[in-house]
Amino acid sequence: MKSIKDFLEFIKFEHTIFALPFAYLGMVLAANGWPAWVQFFWITIAMASARTLAMGTNRIADRWIDSQNPRTANRPLIQGTISVRTAVFGTIISGIVLAIAAWQLGPFTFKLLPGAYLFLIGYSFTKRFTWLSHFILGFTDGLAVMGAWAAIRGSLFTYDDLPAWILLATVTLWIGGFDIIYACQDVQFDRQNGLQSIPARFGIPFALRLSSLCHFLTVLLLMGLGLFLGYSWLYWIGMAIIVALLIWEHLLVKPDDLSNINIAFFNINGYISITLFLSILGSIYLY
Repeated sequence: MKSIKDFLEFIKFEHTIFALPFAYLGMVLAANGWPAWVQFFWITIAMASARTLAMGTNRIADRWIDSQNPRTANRPLIQGTISVRTAVFGTIISGIVLAIAAWQLGPFTFKLLPGAYLFLIGYSFTKRFTWLSHFILGFTDGLAVMGAWAAIRGSLFTYDDLPAWILLATVTLWIGGFDIIYACQDVQFDRQNGLQSIPARFGIPFALRLSSLCHFLTVLLLMGLGLFLGYSWLYWIGMAIIVALLIWEHLLVKPDDLSNINIAFFNINGYISITLFLSILGSIYLY
């Protein structure tokens, strides 16, 4: 039991609650409401295992980097509270569980699995060679929307699948934008160790302006989605809340004061993901 507890701490399992709405967005949009409970179950398993695979890979791949960075030196793998062997074993198991879930969700979803593996495993290495890593992370998170949509609809490439692509772009910009903010706290370390990020490459003031632009575009895409689907007043109330939360997020972080990054990164974006999911779900039933 201690090994399981240590592994859950290693991957920050509690943050899965923040990530689940991504998949659920695609799920309820594709089903135009709540899907069959068996689909909900396997989409939940797929999302949790995908995040575990991605986070486990990230922690294992970055363990040398994390050991050198004072901000991350207290992580379980660095402190020895979990062994590399346990971390690798748990990460492999999560990849197997993801394959089982994809298979249960249908042949089309299973065919998409190699692409999912590529991004879930590969994105952790992108900061070694490109400052676009923030958007690759956002795209990887956005694949949860596409996977859930594909599980319900069995398609991705028709006109009717356009909402899934809008949400993919939305999540890519939203996650990419706040990952840029998060990376601001590691500028000096990244520069000294040859790691790529937008704050390290272009400076913190530029990075925060670019993050604001990403989130402005996020709002425009969400407005376009609401108009395209003809959603009700509930969706637009949710949109107003999301805009307010994004403004709050950017007011909390300044080039000369990064002390509130964790509040902006975890708390506010958690509120945004839940608000977006509930506003879309509510609008579907009021439509």
